[in-house]
Amino acid sequence: MIRLTINGSSVQVEPGSTVLEAARLYGIPIPTLCHDDGLSAYGACRMCVVELGVGHLVTSCNTRATEGMVVRTNSQRVARARRLLLELYVATSPQSKRIQDLASAMGVRECRYEAKNEDCIQCGLCVRMCAEQMMGGAIGFAGRGVSRRVARPFDQTSELCRQCGACLYICPVCELRCQASTADTALCSGCLNFSPSCFKTYDDAMCFLDPCHACELTGPFRADARTSRRAATTAR
Repeated sequence: MIRLTINGSSVQVEPGSTVLEAARLYGIPIPTLCHDDGLSAYGACRMCVVELGVGHLVTSCNTRATEGMVVRTNSQRVARARRLLLELYVATSPQSKRIQDLASAMGVRECRYEAKNEDCIQCGLCVRMCAEQMMGGAIGFAGRGVSRRVARPFDQTSELCRQCGACLYICPVCELRCQASTADTALCSGCLNFSPSCFKTYDDAMCFLDPCHACELTGPFRADARTSRRAATTAR
């Protein structure tokens, strides 16, 4: 077994485990956009960044756990990097519910970049799903740099494609946000919890309860509901 420290706690994992697997094994959540347990690690979205030692940010999905490693999954620097990434993703694909939900969960309250409304964030999930799980290989990446895109061979439907829809199922952008195309803002923020948390905060992280008990019990909608019920009782 390999011993390492995650957020101040000593843990043990099997050799060959990634930092992401080690954290999730012990119930420590790390957000991802391009990762799926049934697919190979890709490290494209960078949302799973963690801090090794002091100041060294790495992607946890493709970083192997090593003996004596010291990991912080929610330090100030990590949280700042994730929020910046989410701003960029929101600006790229503001119609994605998964991205909007992550932004709300991470406390992103503004998007400083112009919305592009693109339908791909280059996460590679669809390409890996087609090749590794469906054994089709009917789609892949074409072009480089800003011209890089997911495409079919010669932009024609491949004979290998079975029209299974797995690429659409796993795509984080295909799931439309609650307001769909009627939204007039890039950032939704509809699920933000403005209520103060009842748990102590530390430099490494807050609590790791998922869902958070504070969010479940004192979320904005429940707080409003309690206020309404209290007012109605007083009126009687």
